[in-house]
Amino acid sequence: MDDQLLLELHNLEVPVLTGIYSEETHLPQPLRISITAELDCPRHFAPDTRLADSKNYLDLKHAATTALPEGVHFTLIEGVADHICETLFLQDKRVRRVTVKIVKLAIAEAGESIGITLTRNRRAPGN
Repeated sequence: MDDQLLLELHNLEVPVLTGIYSEETHLPQPLRISITAELDCPRHFAPDTRLADSKNYLDLKHAATTALPEGVHFTLIEGVADHICETLFLQDKRVRRVTVKIVKLAIAEAGESIGITLTRNRRAPGN
């Protein structure tokens, strides 16, 4: 059985240009984004383990905020999730799998969570 290291960010609210309806296309919509990134896991983490042996948690936040292209309209929130996954794969070759959950806050009427979850696995080059 392989060891597993999961870095997680939950419930980050981010305004993103997304949507297909006319009332959605002119202003950013609030999205609640959660990310889980699976990394290659070292055999042991000693008390003096360097940050370079893991991954900075703020990289997840960066992928869901400042790494999203400014002024770009994503028709589907699936495109937002895909961009976040690709950003994390490009940042660090140790990232094996990324799961992004996005909830569209503007369409909730009674506190329900409406959205998507996308999981991407790192693909071999050329696939």
